Amino acid sequence: MRKLYKDMPIGFFDSGVGGLSVMRKAVVMLPNESLVYFGDSKNAPYGVKSKEEVQKLSFNAAKFLIAKGAKAIVVACNTATSAAIKELRREYSDMPIIGIEPAVKPAVEFHKEGIVVIMATKLTLSQKKFEDLYNENDNIKMVPMACSKLVELVEKGITSGEELKKYLTYKFKDLNPADIETVVLGCTHYPFVKNTLQKILGDDVNIIDGSEGTVKQLKRKLAEKDLLKTKGERTIKIYNSLESKEIIDLSYKLIAEK
Repeated sequence: MRKLYKDMPIGFFDSGVGGLSVMRKAVVMLPNESLVYFGDSKNAPYGVKSKEEVQKLSFNAAKFLIAKGAKAIVVACNTATSAAIKELRREYSDMPIIGIEPAVKPAVEFHKEGIVVIMATKLTLSQKKFEDLYNENDNIKMVPMACSKLVELVEKGITSGEELKKYLTYKFKDLNPADIETVVLGCTHYPFVKNTLQKILGDDVNIIDGSEGTVKQLKRKLAEKDLLKTKGERTIKIYNSLESKEIIDLSYKLIAEK
């Protein structure tokens, strides 16, 4: 069993650059913590792969982060959380492993009237917990929307512009924005397109994601184990399985986006 210390970094991984939407929250909410990120863009998107493939890739990512000295791991990928979080926690029971869930609970809690759209990958939407969710809240009209192509666009650095606008407009063509109450961004790549989506749907539609809740949970778990670093300098390091300068440059650009 490894000895864990406060000044060790927190590790984050995702199928590509999407998990940076979670890590940028940690940059703000945990100002003294060192952070290390692994993006598996070489194997993106995870959302169209089998559960077994995603589990294997998730373990590879976790091993990479542990080799970099991570004291905790954030599975900053909705698909990997759905497919592998239980197995990762079983294997690495000595350290906090935090997953990300689509922010469906707040969408349900704040529901008054209107449709709740859940944008996610095909694999995330096919999990049993989503079926349970629909059954538990059958008084709310929930519309699942698989958007795997969004991952590919964000991986190319396309977070605004005509191509993105066209794709999002097409995905929502059968829904009237006036009927939509909330859109849940159920994939960590999606917050990077939030501004464009908001312009298409209008300001009356709530668009929410689970990144803030994930970082709050991370903070709680670190505090429980007395691993919270509250003073001193920090470092931020980003790695990617593509090992190209372009993807690393894009990663640092995305983490700075507001």
